[in-house]
Parts: sequence; structure tokens; C-alpha cells
Amino acid sequence: MKSFRHTHRFLMLLCRLLLGSLVDSSSASSSTRSIISRVGNQAVLPCSWKSRLGEEAPSICHVQWATPPGIVFEQQGQNKWQAEEFRDRAEVPQDKLGSGDCSLIISDVQIGDTGRYESFMVVDGVKSTKTRVFIQSVKLSVFDHKSHESRGPGEDLVLDLYTRHSFRVVFQGRNSSQWSDLWMRGDKDSQRLEKHLVKEQLTMKKLKRSDEGTYKVLDEHGLAVSTVQLSVEERATAPRVQQVWESQTPTDDAARSSCSALLLLLSSLVTTFQTLRLL
Repeated sequence: MKSFRHTHRFLMLLCRLLLGSLVDSSSASSSTRSIISRVGNQAVLPCSWKSRLGEEAPSICHVQWATPPGIVFEQQGQNKWQAEEFRDRAEVPQDKLGSGDCSLIISDVQIGDTGRYESFMVVDGVKSTKTRVFIQSVKLSVFDHKSHESRGPGEDLVLDLYTRHSFRVVFQGRNSSQWSDLWMRGDKDSQRLEKHLVKEQLTMKKLKRSDEGTYKVLDEHGLAVSTVQLSVEERATAPRVQQVWESQTPTDDAARSSCSALLLLLSSLVTTFQTLRLL
């Protein structure tokens, strides 16, 4: 059953990507807005119904947002509906809708949210019928996070999970071609690996050279949330540098002693010069 859900999710994402690319290649692509975001961030899909309906607001604002597979969000007055994959993540602010802003706000965006979205306003038509008016087409692209980290042996690494949908962390050693499971959501903390109680972060303690390699954070569908390249290298310590500087910097007493010796030498040279002139 779990593998079926993963396959269904993958096919839905593939469908969005394919249909989105077909629309982009058509003559309507000039009216499609493009939004780029990263996993875990907030994405705002712009929409203004005044561009299609004029300045006068409908008696009850009824907005729909849809992707090629179907409706993902709908709001009519105080009533709203969200598709299961957008549960508690999608919103059109009610206080802005009446003034013309029908933008869809998607929180905690995921790779699977990638695709083309279309907004519609449902208005009264002839003979008490309802008419759906197209407002805006938006292409959303969501990318994973990529970074390179460098730490010294014995130091800690804080690995960001970015989202509550992060499910698994896998590791590939620097000289290995195999991936191994490092952490799964629900695992208990160990001596070297600890999940933050509130933040979506993992802390790897007391790094060793064998911890050098690639770390991937994956969501429940196996899609990448982040990729981290870790280098573990020896570092020069600050006290040694400070000691060198201290050995090269004269103290106040030494400076005063050197100045007194210089004045004595100059005095002797002046006396010798005056004696020679008298002779």
C-alpha cells in the first residue's frame, strides 16, 4: 500500500511537470508567471481578480486554485477546502481577497508542489448560473538545498532538515559508492546523533574523519530536501598564533630599556666629537 502511494505521488508530479512544460511552449506562456522557492520555505502564487473582473468586488468572493490533476484549494466566503497534500499549508488571506488579492500562499513547500497552477473566480452568470473566470497561471518550481560544510575533528555538525516532512537521512562516505541510513523520523537520540526538541535540526557530535562524505535529507516520498558535502580537516589552533605574536611584540620595560641605551650611545658620540674639535 505504501509503495502504491509513492508511485501515485510520483506519477502526479510527473503529470504536473509534463503538462506545465506543454503550456509553457504554447502561445499562452507569456501570461504565465514563474515562482521559484526552496523546500521548507513559503511560496506566494500571485493573483489579482481586478485585472479580469474590474474594480467592483463580487458579493461573495469565490476563488479556486487548480493544477492539471484537479482543484487544490477553494474558498467561498468563510468556507474553504484544501486537497489532502496541501492540508494546513495553503491559504488565500480573507482580509485581502475582497480588495482584489487572490494570491495563494503555500507554506512549507515541497518538491512535489512543483507544477503549474491556475486561479479562477466563480461569479454569478445568466439565469442564476455560476461562471468560472480564469485569472492567472503560475508555474511553481521548488528546489532542494545544497551546501558544503567544513569541520575539524571533534567538532559538531548541525544538519538542517528544513521541513517537518523530512523523513530520512542517508550517508555516502567520501570513498564509497554505497548509501547507508543514518536517521529516520521517530528514531531515538544516540550518543553521536541528536534531534532538536523544537527545530527541524540534527546534531552530529564529535566528528571523525570517517564522517566525511555526502549527506542527503529525503522526504517521505524519497525526494531530496537537501544535500550536504562535509569535509573533516585538521585546523590550526588560535593559541599558537597568539603565542607567536606575543614573542615578537616587545614589552613596555624592554622598549624603555632600548630607548635609554640609544640615548646613552648618542650622548657618548656627541662628547667624542666635541673633544676631537678641541684637539
